[in-house]
Amino acid sequence: MANTGTLNTVTAGIDAVAPKLGEGPSGPRPRPALSARNIMLYGTLIIAALYYLLPLYVMVVTSLKGMPEIRLGNIFSPPMEITFEPWVKAWAQACTGLNCDGLSRGFWNSVRITVPSVIISIAIASVNGYALANWRFRGSELFFSILIIGAFIPYQVMIYPIVIILREIGIYGTLTGLVIVHSIFGMPILTLLFRNYFVSLPEELFKAARVDGAGFWQIFLRIMLPMSLPIFVVAMILQVTGIWNDFLFGVVFTRPDTYPMTVQLNNIVNSVQGVKEYNVNMAATILTGLVPLIVYFVSGRLFVRGIAAGAVKG
Repeated sequence: MANTGTLNTVTAGIDAVAPKLGEGPSGPRPRPALSARNIMLYGTLIIAALYYLLPLYVMVVTSLKGMPEIRLGNIFSPPMEITFEPWVKAWAQACTGLNCDGLSRGFWNSVRITVPSVIISIAIASVNGYALANWRFRGSELFFSILIIGAFIPYQVMIYPIVIILREIGIYGTLTGLVIVHSIFGMPILTLLFRNYFVSLPEELFKAARVDGAGFWQIFLRIMLPMSLPIFVVAMILQVTGIWNDFLFGVVFTRPDTYPMTVQLNNIVNSVQGVKEYNVNMAATILTGLVPLIVYFVSGRLFVRGIAAGAVKG
């Protein structure tokens, strides 16, 4: 009798499933590969990619040509004879005024500006964001509002008073002064990013650490920092690219012997002495942009993770 009951149950289950098996697949029908939507989407992406890749292609092929070949006028043709002499000249021999040391001096000036500026601004902004997110103190909302306002004040408005301040301190025209300027102007937006990221983390972690007796720095160093790699990468990319590509602060707050790479590039490209060497100019432009490109390629995935994890949440 037990076997008969089990058999009846199995048979009933099969009968219940059988009609569904005969109905065929369910769900939305797959869209054809050449639908109007896909054609529009991929067409737009291809056009956008060509828009950015075509100038880069012209820069690369021009930098690998000699001047006689460039004078033929076909900028899109690949080089008939590849030469790296324009790259060597752009790095070590291109002249700007009386200086003929190329971009090499400007490169090391940019390194000495970018590295401390990135470290200082991120270190201070991360602590500010952590304090504003988890440690409410009297006047914290006012302080945060001031930082938000500072993030959107045009740089040009602040240049003249900062020049006067740096002159009175005695560091105008030095790399130290430019490092301070970049660190100050980077902190408002970075503080906003860190604050929004720390707010998005589970509050229970902070409360549990407080119950266990952890203090301000213990929670920050042992709990928050290990969980914050994506937002630190976001902040690093924003600062590195912003500081490295900066021209305005570099030309205002430094002197010829401390010019960053972007100012050196401008002086090389706009030099009125001698023959206009387009291959050298193109090579110098690519060399100047290599550092931000490398940073993006190496840490691009973490950048997307940091943005998705709450870097721009309000």
